Amino acid sequence: MLLTYLNKDLIEAGCDEAGRGCLAGPVYAAAVILPHDYCNPLLNDSKKLSAKQRIKLREEIEHDASAWAVAAVDNNDIDSMNILRASFHAMNLAVKQLTTKPDYLLIDGNRFINETDIPFQCIVKGDAKYQAIAAASILAKTYRDDYMTQQHELYPHYGWNDNKGYPTQKHYQAILDFGITPLHRRSFALYKQQELQFQ
Repeated sequence: MLLTYLNKDLIEAGCDEAGRGCLAGPVYAAAVILPHDYCNPLLNDSKKLSAKQRIKLREEIEHDASAWAVAAVDNNDIDSMNILRASFHAMNLAVKQLTTKPDYLLIDGNRFINETDIPFQCIVKGDAKYQAIAAASILAKTYRDDYMTQQHELYPHYGWNDNKGYPTQKHYQAILDFGITPLHRRSFALYKQQELQFQ
């Protein structure tokens, strides 16, 4: 069972991102404030859940949360500021969109650049420790997956309905066969795998 809060007397927002390792598309982030007495035994790191479980939990989170928000930073901004800073920026954007201002931020990971005046704590593997971070990971993941599935209709060769922009063999091969799209991150090694294969 994941923890409900770190600081009992503070309004805490859990924050997480999705899509950092993708070759294409935005990086998404979410911020979630849950009630202090909240208990959902199904909440977990989004990567440990099936797509069906994530969608069901998203509905529950959006209904039960005191406040939640999702934000995205597109591939052009990722290329200009680098993926790590873009991930942090997306989390900050999500926090700023919350209808309730939190007293404290629980950040998944070991680093963060804070663009707010809200104190924070980084928690390694926080999405498997705190409900609010797990909830944020589920929202970020499902909203990003929905977006990439929609983009698959425009760019069907790359398998985004399955790989969601992550570096699979099919995705690399499609880049080799059809080139890059306006959604690809040009600062990433888009042809790396093929280059290694042909050496």
